[in-house]
Amino acid sequence: MAYLYTARSCDTGRCFYMPGALPPAVFMPDSGGGDKMTLTHKATVMDEKAIKQALRRIAHEIIERNKGIENIVLIGVRQRGVPLARRLQAYLNEIEGSEIPLGILDITLYRDDLSGRQDQPIVHTTEVSFDLTEKHVVLVDDVLYTGRTIRAAMDALIDLGRPATIQLAVLIDRGHRELPIRADYVGKNVPTSRSELVEVKVQEIDQTDQVDILKNAHE
Repeated sequence: MAYLYTARSCDTGRCFYMPGALPPAVFMPDSGGGDKMTLTHKATVMDEKAIKQALRRIAHEIIERNKGIENIVLIGVRQRGVPLARRLQAYLNEIEGSEIPLGILDITLYRDDLSGRQDQPIVHTTEVSFDLTEKHVVLVDDVLYTGRTIRAAMDALIDLGRPATIQLAVLIDRGHRELPIRADYVGKNVPTSRSELVEVKVQEIDQTDQVDILKNAHE
């Protein structure tokens, strides 16, 4: 089944639902002209079980790398990085038996494409109620692509304090980096072409857990 999607100013190469749109509209990497492209489902690369296993593994890797969870804090990047961070928090709390602080980061005003956007970005709140100084911050996002979203997230974090380290956990690494940024914890590496989209769905937002690859129907 193919749907018509609108290509418009999103540098992450992943899908975002527009509330009330049927079928759901998504933003694609900006082609400069707001062109329309027909996308079709290529493959499902993670289901609910795979996502759960990946997040649990990442939780163990965080503990192993940091020799415990002392001074560890989690920061979820809006939008789907937040529920993923909350799940990681639950796994870490379950394994270690203690509560890990969790914050929410909005990077809208730190993006490097704001001057070229025709639409008005919606600014949400950043919710970090604890001091980041000398903390080991684990930044959580759904997809790592060009690296520009993570660069913006790190700029936002530095404005909030001076962490001892910033570590990155992502559910999907799809390649095509434009900046020297890599993830410390990866749920799954998924080779993609630049014309494809990674669609991450989470139960808390989309009522299902799944990761799909969408491709240009004309390729």
